[in-house]
Amino acid sequence: MKKTLQRNKALFIGLTVLLALAASAFEKPAVRLQSTQNVGPRDVEPQTETGVVRDYIEAWRTMDRAFSENNTRLLDADFTGLAKEKLASTIKDQAKLGLRTTYQDRKHDISFLFYSPEGMSLQLVDNVEYDVQIIDHDKVQATQHVSTRYIAVLTPTEVRWKVRIFQTAQ
Repeated sequence: MKKTLQRNKALFIGLTVLLALAASAFEKPAVRLQSTQNVGPRDVEPQTETGVVRDYIEAWRTMDRAFSENNTRLLDADFTGLAKEKLASTIKDQAKLGLRTTYQDRKHDISFLFYSPEGMSLQLVDNVEYDVQIIDHDKVQATQHVSTRYIAVLTPTEVRWKVRIFQTAQ
């Protein structure tokens, strides 16, 4: 009876931890979009605005998964061109060292800078806050809260916008 009680208690604690981890994995960051007026020779339509923001935030989730699993193939869904190449290279380098990195984006303050006349690219700036955690052979080595600015250029594909350029703006 005592062993069964201990097993049930351990199972309960394990499930509680798993639920907490799952809940934090689905936390959505706060997103604020500045006015999209006057960002080039072309107006940003409401559905374009919604799609760009949705796909850009999804790219952050994909980036987190790719870095935490050291899986460059995950980048294919949301990144292309130079952004994908640089991220993939960084993932390969960290994997060689036995490292993994997790990113939990907390807040995005997005401004569209330029929307090209033909609608083939949209540049944005993102004042972002996120937590980054470096894991060495399954042991957390460091956790840091970061506030920085990213410049991104997104390109439309058949069904979504992909991040083509993604770099910090120092």
